[in-house]
Amino acid sequence: MRKLTGWRIIFLVFAFHAVAIRLPALTASTLLSFDLTDGASPRGSLVQGFDGNFYGTTEEGGVYGFGTLFEITPAGKLTALYSFCSQGPPYCTDGAYPIDGLVQATNGNFYGTNEFYGAYGGGTVFEITPKGVLTTLYSFCAQPGCTDGGSPYAGLVQATNGNFYGTTYKRGGLRRWHGLRNHLRGHADHAAQL
Repeated sequence: MRKLTGWRIIFLVFAFHAVAIRLPALTASTLLSFDLTDGASPRGSLVQGFDGNFYGTTEEGGVYGFGTLFEITPAGKLTALYSFCSQGPPYCTDGAYPIDGLVQATNGNFYGTNEFYGAYGGGTVFEITPKGVLTTLYSFCAQPGCTDGGSPYAGLVQATNGNFYGTTYKRGGLRRWHGLRNHLRGHADHAAQL
């Protein structure tokens, strides 16, 4: 059996003392419960905007039942910014079912994806202003066989070069959408096919 030296004893006492320190109890409080008319099934993470409010998506609910984009203050005041499929069922050219959260770009607008619909049925990439003006930037499955991808489950990332990157589930791959420099003119480039 080895004998404990002075520094080992001090380490053991410190380690036992550190374990014994109690953290204060954390409590959770509900800021808002969606009621289907203002959205349902929020799945993606929230993003805190430059204005200090939080922005996010619900996969379902809203005026047409196909998901929403919303703003919520830290005090819990909800503002519905957009309800998807407002450009006409049965085709929903603005897209439907945003599964992931939003990213706020350097221009102050928010960008995200819809899993389904759009002009060709394969989902969309969209831009929305903090005031709720939505622009569909790209509709997937525009190419034969959906070789441009479809059903983007994940959100977007804006790289330091201004481009947006994301992935698609259908005909999966990493995609690059030319960013603010080109005003996201709806041009998708294949960065790499996975």
